Amino acid sequence: MRRLVVRFMLSHLVVAIVGGAVTFAVVLALAPRLFDEQMGMGQGPGMGGGQGGGFGQSLRASFASAVTNSLVLGTLTGAVVAALAGALLARQLLRPLSRVGTAVGELARGNYAHRVPVPRETELASLVLDVNALAGELEATESRRLHLLSEVAHEMRTPLTVIDGYVEGMIDGVLPTEPEQLGQVSAEVRRLRRLSDDLSALSRAEEGRLNLAPTVVQLDDLASAVVDRLRTQAEDAGLTLSVLPGAGTVRIDADRTVQVLTNLVGNAIRATAPGGRITIWGGHREGRSVLTVTDTGQGLAAADVERIFERFYRVPSTAPSSDGSGIGLTVSRAYMRAQGGDLIASSPGLGQGSTFTATFPR
Repeated sequence: MRRLVVRFMLSHLVVAIVGGAVTFAVVLALAPRLFDEQMGMGQGPGMGGGQGGGFGQSLRASFASAVTNSLVLGTLTGAVVAALAGALLARQLLRPLSRVGTAVGELARGNYAHRVPVPRETELASLVLDVNALAGELEATESRRLHLLSEVAHEMRTPLTVIDGYVEGMIDGVLPTEPEQLGQVSAEVRRLRRLSDDLSALSRAEEGRLNLAPTVVQLDDLASAVVDRLRTQAEDAGLTLSVLPGAGTVRIDADRTVQVLTNLVGNAIRATAPGGRITIWGGHREGRSVLTVTDTGQGLAAADVERIFERFYRVPSTAPSSDGSGIGLTVSRAYMRAQGGDLIASSPGLGQGSTFTATFPR
């Protein structure tokens, strides 16, 4: 009784029996009366008594018996046909559900490429489309996971190779154990640590586990503090670093926001040639506070404006000299979106500088 096929069949059978019973009752009640009216029973001398009356009564009884037998036979036949039709229709309707069950089993086994044909029925089609959409998302997630593992392995390979080479050289006596060589090993270890920290931060941000601590913050003061801290680094690179206030007060996590601004300014310093300028502009846009980091550096190609937020993607011209993990902008955007804001990039083109706009919640 728990199977839908049986329930569909029984529902058709019950409908057929109820319909037959109602028909039987109505015909049984009305047929004799209508027969009498049509035959004129009791109104004429020939049909009302004597032999004629007896013949009429016999004819009436035969008619009633024939009608009753026909109704019983018809009801039984209708019930059987309804049960068979219910079973066939149930199988037809439940076939897409069976396919959905098969698809869910395939997804559970890791076959995310499996898809279910979309049926004609609107409700079932909606269910199938949802299952197919789930399969697509799982397939994309698995693809990103495998790609991330490959990228992490690639990023770790270079510093580990350098560390291994220096350590083996020192063990074999080929390289002296002096501050210069140990400094190279230490630099690669720091690079691995940064990679680990960035990956951990990205994971927490994407999974919603950032544990934000929002407070009322004056964005202009925050930007000024970041500029003061990085001004020496900018001056050493021959750059002018300044801030123009106007962003006002918002409620955000100050530490996460400082990390975002520090990353944006640090990237701008690396991407700008000596003599260039980096400016943090504060302002409002569509009722929201914004901080815009603008530089006069190498700029971005149209194809790179969005790709720079992908994990481990580096603009080709800066990749060889970059010592970052390659996911700083990914983490920064994740931080901003976790706070209800956003981070976008724009550039007029290569050699014309770039602009990064951090939008904060109302």
